[in-house]
This record gives sequence, structure tokens and C-alpha cells, in this order.
Amino acid sequence: MTASAVSFGYESDPEATLIARLRSGEETAFAELVRTCSGRMLVTARRLLPSEEDARDAVQDAFLAAFRALPSFEGQARLATWLHRIVINAALMKLRTRRRRPETSLEELLPHFDEQGGWLETGAAVAPAADARLESRQSRELVRRCIAQLPDGYRTVLILRDIEELEVEPTARALGISISAVKTRLHRARQALRTLLQREMDESTHNASEVTWAPTR
Repeated sequence: MTASAVSFGYESDPEATLIARLRSGEETAFAELVRTCSGRMLVTARRLLPSEEDARDAVQDAFLAAFRALPSFEGQARLATWLHRIVINAALMKLRTRRRRPETSLEELLPHFDEQGGWLETGAAVAPAADARLESRQSRELVRRCIAQLPDGYRTVLILRDIEELEVEPTARALGISISAVKTRLHRARQALRTLLQREMDESTHNASEVTWAPTR
């Protein structure tokens, strides 16, 4: 333990002790940080980046940025929370630099209404039923597959707000858009995701009903 850690009473706080060791340039401290935090950071990067190589690069960039920013880290947030924000920024930077896929429209996935305000399509109206089936089947892979179909601008907002649980203002800052744009994109992304989930669930149910049973001989 370093003298600075003892003098500030850090011996009772393992995280504060680790930060003091990091600031003193202790190599084993940085190795410990990577060992304990890289797994969760990689999970976050993978959610935002479709490429495994890009996700791993983002984690490396995040650790480098964290190392450089350690002198200014005041400990107002937990170390894991601080690193979480840094890896999100690193992943978003990767998204900006890589070749963007063509932005598709969400219109066909959003609910439509007639002049009296009634549903023109029944898919979105029964989406809660899909939510219930989805929960009972614990189909996380299905959710990930449907989220991946959303246009980047909407997919990223949905992931940051609903999965990474960033507040509206940090999300707006991270993406360089207004708070109202974040709210609008999130609302539309949720509606589109419900439609995609409903279609997937309906298709799986339809396919299952077509399977015929034949007795074995």
C-alpha cells in the first residue's frame, strides 16, 4: 500500500486504494483493473458494435483513455461507472469512424391510425402479448436480433437508454444530439422494436403450426 493511500485513510476502501496505486504508476494495479473490469466493458462494447474486432479495440481505447484521465478522476462516481462511460464513448467513436450502413426508414414498423384514431394495423396493438411470450421464453437472442435490425441512429439510442441505462442528458451529450431528439428516437425505436418482435413471434408460431407429426415405425 502506498503512503498516500494510508495518509488519506484509503486503507479502508479497496477501490480508493486501487486508484491510489494506479496514480502511483504501479503496473500490477493496472493489470488488476483490466482483469476485473474488461469483461463487463467488452459486453457493453459488443452491444454497440457489430464487429468483435471493433468491440475489443474500443475496450483497449477505453483503458488507454482511462489511464490518461486518471489524474483528473475525482472519485465522484464509482470506478466501474466511470469506465462504463469511457467505453461507451470509445464505442461510439468507433461507430462514427467506420463506414455507416445505409439508414433505413422506420415508417413501416411504426403504428398507423385511421382518421378516427383507430389502429390500421393490428401487429403493434397486440405487442404486449409478444412481450409476455418473449418473457416466458427468455429469448434474449431474439431481442438482440431484432435490435440489430433497427437503423443505427435509433438502435444506439435504444441501447444507451434501455440497456445501458444512461439518463437522457448523458445520452444526448454522447451522441451530440438534442434531448428532444433522444426522446423522439427512443419512442420510435421502442415502437419499431415491438413490431419486429411481434413479427418474429408470429412467424415462429406459424412455423411451429406447420410441423406435422409422424409416428415412428
